[in-house]
Amino acid sequence: MITRVRNINPVQLGVVSGVLYALLALVIALLMLPFMTMFSHFGGGMGRMGAGLGVFGGTTVIIMLPVFYGVTGFVGGIITALIYNLVAAWTGGIEITLATHEPVATAPVVI
Repeated sequence: MITRVRNINPVQLGVVSGVLYALLALVIALLMLPFMTMFSHFGGGMGRMGAGLGVFGGTTVIIMLPVFYGVTGFVGGIITALIYNLVAAWTGGIEITLATHEPVATAPVVI
């Protein structure tokens, strides 16, 4: 079966993109946290005041990076869908071939 994607709901694509970007940023932030904590004792000449800045900065990164990426992904998804809908109106959209599969009968497993 051949079908075409002629229209994408901008808000729905924005939500999906926002969640994907936020999850990706959370993974990146969690991977960065051990290094930020490890190097937090290097105050950069700030003395005692800079000693805890790495842990605070790491916590801030874990919270703010996914939020920033989520919002950016949401807005980017909306813009992408709007541009796609405009181009799809001119070109007819992306053609996709869908195949239906019959369920495969499996033999019972004998142990």
